[in-house]
Amino acid sequence: MTWAPPRHLADPVAAPPAEAPVDVDEAVEFLRLFYAENPDAGSAAHRIAWARAEIKLTGTYQHTSEELAFGARVAWRNSARCVGRLYWRGMRVRDLRAVHEPGEVAAQCFKHLRIAYNGGRIRPVITVFAPDAPGRPGPRIWNEQLIRYAGHRRGDGTVLGDPRYVRFTEAVARRGWRGAGTAFDVLPLVVSSDGTTYLTEVPSDAAAEVPLSHPEFDWFAGLGLRWHAVPAISSMRLSIGGIDYPAAPFNGWYMGTEIGARNLADADRYDLLPRVAEKLGLDTSSERTLWRDAALVEVNRAVLHSFERAGVTISDHHTETSRFLKHLAKEEKAGRACPADWSWIVPPMSGALTPVYHRYYDTDHLKPEFVADDESQRTALEGVPPRGAARGTPSYSPLWTYLRTGQGNGTHAN
Repeated sequence: MTWAPPRHLADPVAAPPAEAPVDVDEAVEFLRLFYAENPDAGSAAHRIAWARAEIKLTGTYQHTSEELAFGARVAWRNSARCVGRLYWRGMRVRDLRAVHEPGEVAAQCFKHLRIAYNGGRIRPVITVFAPDAPGRPGPRIWNEQLIRYAGHRRGDGTVLGDPRYVRFTEAVARRGWRGAGTAFDVLPLVVSSDGTTYLTEVPSDAAAEVPLSHPEFDWFAGLGLRWHAVPAISSMRLSIGGIDYPAAPFNGWYMGTEIGARNLADADRYDLLPRVAEKLGLDTSSERTLWRDAALVEVNRAVLHSFERAGVTISDHHTETSRFLKHLAKEEKAGRACPADWSWIVPPMSGALTPVYHRYYDTDHLKPEFVADDESQRTALEGVPPRGAARGTPSYSPLWTYLRTGQGNGTHAN
């Protein structure tokens, strides 16, 4: 990677959000849920009274470590668009609420990736950084996921890499970042906090990737494709009992179709199907030949084969949807609603062949939750500074610090 020298930039940052106190009713609702599902925790009435007093005095309150872990796991349990919730209780929660400085946030994000990768045996992990509080917004991670690939716009209008991140790539390029100019350049991580924004490369040992090959076709490896092993979402806000944790990256493991039927296959992403169809010698003269379907199956076979060959956890869409119905049955037995968005639960290929296709689901909105708001999405796709990125009322971020891998990353907490 090539870097421009560090320099001061006058980057406009929107004013931080209004300093509204935590919603007491939302706090009480969460604490009642916590004590209802954790009857050995003690007195709900005493804890609620304490939280009310804390909110009245400071405008917010502090979750205990147990409440934070419970809230994070239940937010996953409530994620209507996630098909992989069977293991929600087993998510490892890293309580790093004391971490605010952006360089240290970045360092801990990289540690998150290493812990989650676990030698290829991917484990669900969430790392929770400092929350928003009156007078002090929490840190913001700009990236949609901790690992994503750049989209380089070329002179002829085509894109090398992932078209989804062209504007984000251009935004970080204006700030001095330059990738290697390949189709799979890992984007730098961008973190804002306390009026400072850091941009740093993801260390290679934290960005585990799987080279893609096919169980039958030797030419597939020659396409030079790969994908990262840990899908760590970093642009969604974790909301627990009225408290927002704007930086709370979390991951499960991939279902093969996420890579093979969306990231690599979508026409507005890597658009791989025409190339594969050509290599397969398929008749692409008409949609009626179903050449796209045939190519799609082979791409997905390659993804599953490659991850298995590399010893990296991945699930196929038939297995994962069956697991989801097990999760649904467990939730019903526990007397809980299980919200699900049909359009996300049904996989993007062979949907009618999976057991989740032939039924309807509860669509109630439940809290705690992960929230993808318009502002965070705009930051993640366009590289626009988020609201709350600066402390206090300044309208400009005073400094951009460019970090090389392993330099200035702050301390490493456990």
